[in-house]
Amino acid sequence: MEKEKKLRRQHRRLTNGLCYIALVLISILWLLPFLGLTLQSFRSYKLEPGGLVNYLLPKTFSLDSYRYLFSGESQFFRWYANTLTIAVFVSVLQTLFILCVSYALSRMRFKGRKFLMRSWLVLGMFPGFLTMICLYFLLKQFGLTQEGAIPGLILIGFASSGMGYYVCKGYFDTIPRSLDEAARIDGANRFQVFTIMLIPLAKPMIIYTALVAFMAPWSDYIFASYVAFGYSGSYNVAVALQRWVWTNDYQGFFTRFCAGGILVAAPVTILFMCLQKYYVEGVTGGAVKG
Repeated sequence: MEKEKKLRRQHRRLTNGLCYIALVLISILWLLPFLGLTLQSFRSYKLEPGGLVNYLLPKTFSLDSYRYLFSGESQFFRWYANTLTIAVFVSVLQTLFILCVSYALSRMRFKGRKFLMRSWLVLGMFPGFLTMICLYFLLKQFGLTQEGAIPGLILIGFASSGMGYYVCKGYFDTIPRSLDEAARIDGANRFQVFTIMLIPLAKPMIIYTALVAFMAPWSDYIFASYVAFGYSGSYNVAVALQRWVWTNDYQGFFTRFCAGGILVAAPVTILFMCLQKYYVEGVTGGAVKG
């Protein structure tokens, strides 16, 4: 019996060791491109070729690319501000819409509720780019393209956000209805139950929803380039950096492109690392049958 337990422990240790080795190798493969991007951003485009090279470590470490981003020659921080503005507004408005829709579908019973939920679920399976041409001409009619691309992208970002109710609704379904009933007996209305009782209990779900809503416009390229086409003042960083790579001066702009990518990726990475606990709680808490 003792020998059998010892063999099981050895087998478990061997299995865990192989899993850890596999995870380490996968992590290295994932991190190598980011390491290469970081190192290339410190390569001097004045002293070395600015384009692709056949070595990883820069021969001369330099902050030339970062100096260019911070200088008046570049519009980088205008594009960065555009991206941040769109992402923050979409994140706040989309989170508010999803919370309200999820509360209504979780706590209220009304005619057509199940049909509405199923219809939204089916519509959510169709990729958004199928409506790009229609949305572009619709925005153009209201002056929300090119110079007005920023409010146009904000509008598109949260307009149909209520359709993403299912994870948040699943989280609300895990909160006992007895809390609502006790509050209603004490004289609270539905709005007070929602804001005073359920919102504090749904902190992980709020953070998860806000992070997901923030990431979509932060990394958006296709629709942003479509709406802001031809007007550089309304570009976000994804579109602007891609335009840099398209320029004839590829040798000079490649390292600046790498530096811009680092400045874009760093805040989001830090944000996810700090809020990872709540993000995981939100995903697992909402993954229940509603």
